[in-house]
Amino acid sequence: MHNLVKWLIGLVFIITLVLFVAGMYFFHVAQVRDSQADQPDALRSKENPLYHYEHTFLARPKQTWHETSKDGLKLVAWYVPAEKKTNKTAVLAHGWHNNKTTMAIYGELFHELGYNVLIPDNRSHGESQGRIIGYGWLDRRDYIQWLNQVVAKNGQDSDIIMYGMSMGAATVLSTSGESDLPKQVKAVISDSSYTSLWDETKHEAGDMYNLPWFPLVPVVSGISKVRAGYFYGEASPLKQVAKSTRPTLFIQGGADTFVPTRMVYPLYRALRAPKALWIGKGSKHVQSFNDHPVAYREQIQKFLMQYDR
Repeated sequence: MHNLVKWLIGLVFIITLVLFVAGMYFFHVAQVRDSQADQPDALRSKENPLYHYEHTFLARPKQTWHETSKDGLKLVAWYVPAEKKTNKTAVLAHGWHNNKTTMAIYGELFHELGYNVLIPDNRSHGESQGRIIGYGWLDRRDYIQWLNQVVAKNGQDSDIIMYGMSMGAATVLSTSGESDLPKQVKAVISDSSYTSLWDETKHEAGDMYNLPWFPLVPVVSGISKVRAGYFYGEASPLKQVAKSTRPTLFIQGGADTFVPTRMVYPLYRALRAPKALWIGKGSKHVQSFNDHPVAYREQIQKFLMQYDR
């Protein structure tokens, strides 16, 4: 009996150690800065339907704006004024392991619609400082600061819309639920947000790694709480959307398997404000603009004409 107890204790210790090591590995993969995120994206060829958007925007003169996060990180953004002076500004948020250059296609889209464009590098991406990725949860407070800077520089009559893709979509949805969201934010556009980091990690455990989500996801979430300051369940655009009062356009690829298409529906239902939903037919993750460039632009323009005249 004594040997059995020792054997069981040893087994529990080994299992705990393996889970901890695996948890640290997956935490590092998911939440620790990747140097590749600091590099500009490879540019599209002339055959790509979004070539014009990308190359035109990247050639535009840009101002560099700076912000310091509440925890002391130096953050960097591009600012491109509209062709004609306006109080309208689009604040854009990029995805995981992306940076400002990823958002050039969207920057040009909003620039052509008459907006000033602000594109921050999220913490731990691009030129911004940081080692731990915020997944929209830590970033939501950074974006409140960016929004306030827009108001401070462009005036109290500023008219702001927020747009984000993937992790950036989670960022703008999470920001939209903050109680101190500036009143100048008139509308939100989300392309391919997850419902929560918990839900997304559970999905990726099976989809990418063919692993059961339990007990690994709770272990990684616990490590995140210690290292990053938040559990995965806390990083919930779904809960934030339920508190939002801003008109929101939800976009999702109809064939998205990375952030499954099904996640857009609870997000849409949770919002108790004016809303619209558009599914890019047959599109994979954040590919709706690439696959349906005319329809994508029309959906955004239609939404903005209704809620941000």
